[in-house]
Amino acid sequence: MHSAPDVFAPAQLGPVKLRNRIIKAATTEARTPDALVTDDLIEYHRLPAAGGVGMTTVAFCAVSPGGRTPGKPIWMRPTAVAGFRQLTDAVHAEGAAASVQIGHAGALANARENNAPAMSPIRLFNPTGMNFPKRATRDDIRDVTAAHADAALLAVESGFDAIEVHLGHNYFASSFLSPLVNRRRDEFGGSLENRAKVARGVVMAVRRALDRAGATHMAVTAKLNMTDGVRGGIAVDEALTTAKWLQEDGGLDALELTAGSSLLNPMYLFHGEAPVREFASVFSPPLSWGVRMIGHKFLHHYPYRDAFLLSDARRFRAELSMPLILLGGITNRETMDLAMAEGFDFVAMARALLAEPDLINRIAADGDRHTVHSACTHCNRCMPSIFSRTICAVTGAPDFSHG
Repeated sequence: MHSAPDVFAPAQLGPVKLRNRIIKAATTEARTPDALVTDDLIEYHRLPAAGGVGMTTVAFCAVSPGGRTPGKPIWMRPTAVAGFRQLTDAVHAEGAAASVQIGHAGALANARENNAPAMSPIRLFNPTGMNFPKRATRDDIRDVTAAHADAALLAVESGFDAIEVHLGHNYFASSFLSPLVNRRRDEFGGSLENRAKVARGVVMAVRRALDRAGATHMAVTAKLNMTDGVRGGIAVDEALTTAKWLQEDGGLDALELTAGSSLLNPMYLFHGEAPVREFASVFSPPLSWGVRMIGHKFLHHYPYRDAFLLSDARRFRAELSMPLILLGGITNRETMDLAMAEGFDFVAMARALLAEPDLINRIAADGDRHTVHSACTHCNRCMPSIFSRTICAVTGAPDFSHG
């Protein structure tokens, strides 16, 4: 039996050598008012890079203007490359690698801001946007797939070391995987094999684009739902089959395991307190009144515990040979070591690094004493700040000004 790797030892993510096995997960930064890189966004990623992570992930960058979530996130286009270059240079200067998460928001796209209809496998009501996304046509699916390939080429130009394809949280690709959301009767609906065509197609479009460009130095990962946490949605058995197909396709260097539905059950990913009152304060009446009154029906409370996605993730580790990234409740040395002992290749964390961007250096310096504990209280009051500028409600980090 092999001994568990040291989470702080250098590791290979496909062709990319990381200084350790710790990844800053993609989390909405809300620092791009013009949908372009800002000094604020660069510093947001430079801080955890300086703080010791092996790789930091720039959160959701849409592959097309119609695929953007609310808050004017970046969409992948040539005018974004120069800013991305500054960001990747800043991260590399601190000794870390840089990844970019790409995808299409599907039903969660902001139709009003994007001046383009949101899209879903079928026409359904989106409670977060209070609208009805259009049913994606075959041409729409083809265009979104091609846009992933174009985005990959822009990521190469931008100096990124890795691309994370978003296949989770009932965004576009994930919504096709969901039997609850995807009730189509064509070649993209019905059987899991049909419902997985979009997810598998966008991953292979990215991989083939990189191969054609000779970008053999770049890694490709994907974020995949193990479960939506919704009755009738994606369940572990089907997700595991999809993961096996992704492994067989050979397009990925690693898979990050996630859960929950931004469309139907967002708190299932986060665990901890459900900040209904804080969310209500973000919106104007009458929406704020509605959130206050019935927010608990949508923002469920799941008690926090360390490594809260581990029980489901174990099944994936048992049946897959590809590298896996464990997410969810990784805040201290004990849970990192547990992930390594369970056979996971990398760990990813978000809220703990939002609270303390230098947490990894502090844990490394602490050695085996295990006296360093995250300041994150899992209150989740950082979540409503994604509508303005994401910061930790406990420490105020990362909050800085440029003089």
